[in-house]
Amino acid sequence: MKIVRDLWQETIWRPTVVTFGVFDGVHLGHQRILRTVVERARALGVTPTVITFDPHPRQVLRPETAPPLLQTLEQRVEAFAELGVEQVILMRFTRELAAVSAEDFLLTYVFGRLDARELYLGKGAAFGRDRQGRIDLAVEVAARLGRRAMEIEEVTLRGHRVRATTIRRLLRTGRVNLARRLLGRPYEIRGRIIAGSGRGRERLVPTANLQSENPILPATGVYVTLMRLGEQWCPGVTNVGHRPTFDEGGAMSVETHLLDWRGEALGASVALRFLRRLRSERRFETVDALRAQIEQDIARARRYFTHPRVRALLRVDVSPCERYA
Repeated sequence: MKIVRDLWQETIWRPTVVTFGVFDGVHLGHQRILRTVVERARALGVTPTVITFDPHPRQVLRPETAPPLLQTLEQRVEAFAELGVEQVILMRFTRELAAVSAEDFLLTYVFGRLDARELYLGKGAAFGRDRQGRIDLAVEVAARLGRRAMEIEEVTLRGHRVRATTIRRLLRTGRVNLARRLLGRPYEIRGRIIAGSGRGRERLVPTANLQSENPILPATGVYVTLMRLGEQWCPGVTNVGHRPTFDEGGAMSVETHLLDWRGEALGASVALRFLRRLRSERRFETVDALRAQIEQDIARARRYFTHPRVRALLRVDVSPCERYA
């Protein structure tokens, strides 16, 4: 996949079928748009292209209202590639770009520099200066140029509108299973394994402590998870929270016990997928009581991973990882 960081200086593939937006989460609604772009581009023999903005426009225009993002830019671009997008235009969002009129944005960038034969936008998309651009303007400008613009209907699932705001709300309440359904995959954070206090290894079970790059963590609690180490997806149990048994009011941490793990992962860059919430985080009166609960959590996680429907759903090899390769 080609990534273009400077639309005016770098070589681009023309002509194209285009969509544009932030696409935070690349959820089922975004996927419907992106698959349409890819299908139409292949039918026309042109390049399926996405313009995505970074940072989020509200971080520039109204930072106090800017939402925390579900994905890093790297995750977003990888998701585009998995869906068949061949060219991504990384457009830096600035106040200068925000001042461009909706019509000029279409004429200069979409139908101009990118030579879009067709443009596809999500339901209710707004763009250009003061967000004045809507699908009717896009349709009119496209028709004037002998091109095409269309709006893609939003996706609903079990009465929920598939939107990034809905997914954020589900994650904040720990409903990772429903968030997975709206995303079309488990919610995933990335980061690096850092040194912990060592108390878990000494007194409970060994854990890998993740320093997350993602601003959104699920609600505090214990989860069944998968951690990617190198090319392996390793099953585990993760505690998100403040470790109240040891550190009342302590800093937020993400600690994962990998099932049957015997290796060392300190310093490794990893991905962590949240599959199911087991329980809320709580304070235990004794370390022995906490240890007994952790053993129950681990047993439940093992049962989860042996379920045939779960293994088919995850679509990755979840055999226990005995070492880091």
